[in-house]
Formats: sequence, C-alpha cells, structure tokens
Amino acid sequence: MAKSLAKVGEVSHYFTKIGVAVVELTGKIKVGDSIAVKGMTTNFEQKVESMQVEGENIEEANPGDDIGMKVADRVRKGDIVYRLGE
Repeated sequence: MAKSLAKVGEVSHYFTKIGVAVVELTGKIKVGDSIAVKGMTTNFEQKVESMQVEGENIEEANPGDDIGMKVADRVRKGDIVYRLGE
C-alpha cells in the first residue's frame, strides 16, 4: 500500500553540529509520527523522536509553531517536511 504524504512544515534553519532542524509548521505533528523530509538534495524518512519549542520538550505541535527536531540526516532551508500516513 502506498503511503500518503501530508505537508506539515518547512525547514527554516539547520544546526549542523547537533543535527537539529527548525521547522515552521503548517500542520499538526507529534512524537512518534513518521515523517519524510524532501528537497533539492534531501530525501529521507524517520520517526519523530523528540521535539522542542523554546528549549522545552513537547509531545505535540500545531500549525504556526516553530519547533526544533533532531533529524537523521542533513537538511536544508526550504526542505519540506511531510507526515506519512498509511
């Protein structure tokens, strides 16, 4: 069965040393969700292990939030973050 993609945000910054992306959300996302990050040279999938807003760990984030998220691979400004559905 093909996975559906729902856009949930866009990468606005990436911290290379710590492997954390800042994502401006346009959709809901929560810890445990499977996501895909796609861009010009970016294409990988991962589970959301943890998210932070202003240094606080959160379980769920909503449209309009800017979250920090540990990512499995390098991402770039403008990369799109999708939530994977079944």
